[in-house]
Amino acid sequence: MPLSGLLDAEATRPHGYGPMADQALGAQRSEGWIWALVVLATGSVVALAVMQGNRTAPRVAAKVAPALTLPKLGGGNAALQQGKVTVVDFWATWCGPCRYSMPRVQKLWQEYQPKGVELYSVDTDDEAPTRDAEVQEFLAQNHLTFPVVLDDGTASAAFAVSSLPTMLLVDRQGKVVWTHIGALTDGREKELRKALEVALK
Repeated sequence: MPLSGLLDAEATRPHGYGPMADQALGAQRSEGWIWALVVLATGSVVALAVMQGNRTAPRVAAKVAPALTLPKLGGGNAALQQGKVTVVDFWATWCGPCRYSMPRVQKLWQEYQPKGVELYSVDTDDEAPTRDAEVQEFLAQNHLTFPVVLDDGTASAAFAVSSLPTMLLVDRQGKVVWTHIGALTDGREKELRKALEVALK
C-alpha cells in the first residue's frame, strides 16, 4: 500500500488507537477472562464447602440397629436397649468436633432422659492401659455426667462409622431414623430435637 494509503488508514482510527492499543486491549480482555474464571472457581469451592458442612451421614435410616453390648466405663456392660428411643453417639477424646458437641449432648440427655430417651455414648479411642483414665478425665474436664461405653471396633463396624463424631437416632422399633456426621451445631440440634419429638409420639 502506498504511504499515502497507510496514512489515510491510520487517520481513520479513533484518536489514541493503534497497534499498541490493540495489544493492550487484547491483554485486558485476557485478564478479564482470567479473573472471571478465578471468581467462578472460588464460588464453586465455597459452595462445595457449604454442602460438605451440611452433609448428613449416608442414609442408614430405615435400617434396623444392630444388637450391641459393650463394656461400660468404670465396669460392667451396657446393651443398646431395644424398644426405647435411643441417641447413639460415636466420639473420641482427641476429636475436636466431638468436644464442641459434648455440651449439647449433655443438655439433650438431661432434658430427654426423663421423657424416656436413652443415650448410648460410644467412645472409640484406641484400646490402651490408660484408656479408662483418659476418658474419665475428658468427661470430668467437660463436666459430662452421662454413661459411656467403650468400643472395641464392634459398634463402629456394625454402624459403618467412618468419621467422628457420628450420631444416630434409633426409634422404638429399632430403626435408625436420623443420622448426622460432624459437630452438633445449633441447626443440627434443632433437627435432632424434631426427630426426637416424632420418635417419642
